[in-house]
Amino acid sequence: MSGDGSWRRVSREGRRFLRGRYRSLRRLALWSLLESAHTFLGGYAVARALDDGFLSGRTGTGLGWLAVAGAGALLGALALRGVFGGLADLVEPLRDGLVRRSVRQAIGRAVADPGRAGDAGAVSRLTQQTEMARDSFAGLVLVARSFVFTALGALLGLAALDPVLLVLVLPALLLGTAGFLATLRPMARVQRAALDTDEALSARSGELAAGLRDVVACGGGASAGAPVERLIAEQERLTGRLARWTALRTLALGVAGRLPVVALLAGTPWLLGRGVSAGAVAGALTYLVQSLLPALDALMTAVGAAGTRLLVVLDRFCSPQPSPPPDSDPATTAPAANAGPPLGADPATAPGLGAGPGVAVELRGVWFAYGPRAQPVIDGLDLTVGAGEHLAVVGPSGIGKSTLTALIAGLLLPGGGTVWVAGAPARGVSGQEVSAQDLTGRGVYAQGGSARGVTGQGTGSGQGGSGQGVWPDLRRTLLPQQAYVFTGTVRENLTHLCPGPVSGAQVERATAALGVDGLVDRLGGLDGAVDPARLSPGERQHLALTAAYLSPAPLLLLDEATCHLDLRTEERAERALAARPGTLVVVAHRISSAARADRVLVLDGTRAVCGTHAELPARSPLYRDLVGLWNARG
Repeated sequence: MSGDGSWRRVSREGRRFLRGRYRSLRRLALWSLLESAHTFLGGYAVARALDDGFLSGRTGTGLGWLAVAGAGALLGALALRGVFGGLADLVEPLRDGLVRRSVRQAIGRAVADPGRAGDAGAVSRLTQQTEMARDSFAGLVLVARSFVFTALGALLGLAALDPVLLVLVLPALLLGTAGFLATLRPMARVQRAALDTDEALSARSGELAAGLRDVVACGGGASAGAPVERLIAEQERLTGRLARWTALRTLALGVAGRLPVVALLAGTPWLLGRGVSAGAVAGALTYLVQSLLPALDALMTAVGAAGTRLLVVLDRFCSPQPSPPPDSDPATTAPAANAGPPLGADPATAPGLGAGPGVAVELRGVWFAYGPRAQPVIDGLDLTVGAGEHLAVVGPSGIGKSTLTALIAGLLLPGGGTVWVAGAPARGVSGQEVSAQDLTGRGVYAQGGSARGVTGQGTGSGQGGSGQGVWPDLRRTLLPQQAYVFTGTVRENLTHLCPGPVSGAQVERATAALGVDGLVDRLGGLDGAVDPARLSPGERQHLALTAAYLSPAPLLLLDEATCHLDLRTEERAERALAARPGTLVVVAHRISSAARADRVLVLDGTRAVCGTHAELPARSPLYRDLVGLWNARG
């Protein structure tokens, strides 16, 4: 990755961030102008105290000018107090935005590649790197602002004393600054490589720790640890390179920070010969030693360390979001030539891909395996689910029921065949299409096997820029067995899947339909607080089902989302969800749940059979056995 590319990405995002904060910038600049006045008075008062006071035999005048310099110091302290208030208005929004973007990027990577959802690098970005960016940005703004306004005051002061003083000071100052700037890009490249290596080492160590018992049992410690050793060696090499560039930067700091003073002192006889007063020389030395050079040293140190570090870290947050390769997306694959008609459909009238509004879900020739050599969990499945239909999916544990819902939800890509939802590929909705449906940045994300509503407007690259990023897909809502309930109010937990405002009457109708109003009252009403740890698994499921009921998604996928409810509560919830406008697909774990469905899909590992609850016992031995087993359990 080139330094130019990093700078372009970061500067573009930086301009966007600063454009909305002109008020904070103006406040910071106004307070900093007082610092310029403090700097100007510091050197000028010293010069006047010598020339007009002490060297002229007027001690009172000299003391008066020194008092002016002291008043300038108090003015600088007041300015610094205001500066820190303005700095907080810039720094804290940056950190909050980076946290939101880090979460969004982690979700994007998990959705793009569910097999690598446990990204250890995301932890580093969310914790270490966001704080690193916050601290670096704060320090850089503080010292850059200080240098700009201190240099303004000092250079104006030098010019006011005698313009010839600039002839001696500026060349050495510019030479050291140029040498320093030449080290920035190489140091940024090295620090970027160091961060990449650090994340790779973190991820590799996490993977190794997770399988440590198996590694030891198989005697594979040497081979498993070799990649870690190579990463450690690479870190050592990069640290050495960084140290060498730091030494060059220190040399440039010495030139810029010490050579102007040497030039001024060496040129003092020449200056005095040209009529420059001793007080002016002393004032110029004051400007250099007390103001300009300390500010320059602080700036170079901050830019060389915090600046390059900030550039590297921010570039990681500005990088494009991962997306599935086009050639691997099943939506781009033509249907198999020998694909038969969907189960339960007349071959003569079987709808094609992207069928009209009467079809909610369509699978053609779908197969899926959890590895290149593994047996397929789903093999050649054809299925059409009509809009408004209630479908139950049954089968033994581990047969592929959850895999099927994950394929429909777009969490998994099939190894073959195509999956369509509402006439579009299951994983093919663009950010622009979704953003037109959901302008608030809220919606349904299937994350790590659980459907979650993620709320809030962030600074992710999917917003307002390239259009890449994590966008909610409002075509479906997936509820897993482990219900997602978060700390917040009851209303927030019930409406977080809705893209817009939901009236209290709508929420009350939903709670009444699902029979959760008693739980809501016990929690203190819609504005009562929810503590997930104090709720039972069944209560969490009950709240999540109500949130799904309020969701605008026309397709609901329940993956054993009622397993912790009693029979009566489960029946009421499923009937309410089935009566809701839209399509309902339920992974059933009780015969009563299957009996309520319009159709039942039986997965038995070798073939899939779809039909009504009444006709399936005659068509499917497995379903007949399941019915007998469920009935035997009562």
